[in-house]
Amino acid sequence: MTTLDICNARGLDGTPVEVRIESGRIAVIGPSLPSLPIAQGNATRRIDARGALLLPGLVESHTHLDKTAWGMPWYVNECGSRLIDRIDNERRWRAESGHDAGAASLALGRAFLAAGTTRLRTHVDIDTDAGLRHLDGVLATREVLADTLDMQIVAFPQSGVLDRDGTVALLDDSLARGADVLGWLDPCAIDRDPRASLDAMFTLADKHGCPVDVHLHEPGEMGAFSIELMLERTVALGMQGKVVVSHAFCLGELEAARADALLARLADAGVALITTAPPSRVVPPLMACRRAGVPLAGGNDGIRDTWTPYGTPDMLERAMMIGLRYNLRRDDELAIALDCVTHQGARACWFDDYGLHAGARADLVLVDAANAAQAIVTRAPRRWVVANGHIVVSEGVAV
Repeated sequence: MTTLDICNARGLDGTPVEVRIESGRIAVIGPSLPSLPIAQGNATRRIDARGALLLPGLVESHTHLDKTAWGMPWYVNECGSRLIDRIDNERRWRAESGHDAGAASLALGRAFLAAGTTRLRTHVDIDTDAGLRHLDGVLATREVLADTLDMQIVAFPQSGVLDRDGTVALLDDSLARGADVLGWLDPCAIDRDPRASLDAMFTLADKHGCPVDVHLHEPGEMGAFSIELMLERTVALGMQGKVVVSHAFCLGELEAARADALLARLADAGVALITTAPPSRVVPPLMACRRAGVPLAGGNDGIRDTWTPYGTPDMLERAMMIGLRYNLRRDDELAIALDCVTHQGARACWFDDYGLHAGARADLVLVDAANAAQAIVTRAPRRWVVANGHIVVSEGVAV
């Protein structure tokens, strides 16, 4: 058995911390490590962290690996500004360019790993034009990276469901083929029949016993109405703790009392929220979510695709964007931004065995920073990254 010891690190509270990793798990964590018994066949590798700050593996809660142009020639964006313009433009570009979701997702997945992301949820487009082609590419990427990157795949109907006959059957096939989560999109604004849309979604989720993750861009009371319909079905089907609402812009537009009432219902139903902290849209109220007990995690959304030229596979940068969007300035406030891309992400996406404790999957990042605030603001260099017990970055170099 090979043991990996990490010595001379510092915890987020500034105290000395050392970690022993065995068989991909944290075996011991504390201020110092006990001596290993001498046994034939045992081998120990030792990392001297030299005072580096120890973080848990970073969590990307919402991205789209399948549609990225990361590492490819620059995409010239001349798309219209409406949501449907962007949906149609993306579908056309992917078909005409022969975009390879497998190669694209693998390149971006490896970049995420090199920046310390060890758990990741990606949405994959499922529609009647492409069928399951994009899903097959991302499933192949998940297989290649299985030893290091814990990846959840969301079968996502980007073009809507009710107006495109055959989409429900394709989503059904996607979940049978290996997708983990059922995605959905704007039951009012895109499907234009929220009751029928959500009935179809929950029927399919109930059939497969899978969680759901709904893109909800709908504004104000329209979005609130969709959330209320989701909550009714979540409780009726006993799906508490298995529903996520991504974006949820509407919660940032409602009066505080109305938003607080909805957050209380979300907390009771175990529904989590995921935000990308966009600078151009309202966002769910972070502190109100925390007071209500609603997990609010952070994600990048798309990275360098037909929707946006922005984004990098660096969750410390996304934490900085969360800090900027929510006006987090104090060091203790920035620690909340880090929480959005670590523990809250794991909680919202149901990643098991997460964190820096004995028995957890050995996912950790060592960075050059004094504390969480400096790590976020400077996007501190990753000196070592360990994913599922495997060293994937050593002395700043991806291995």
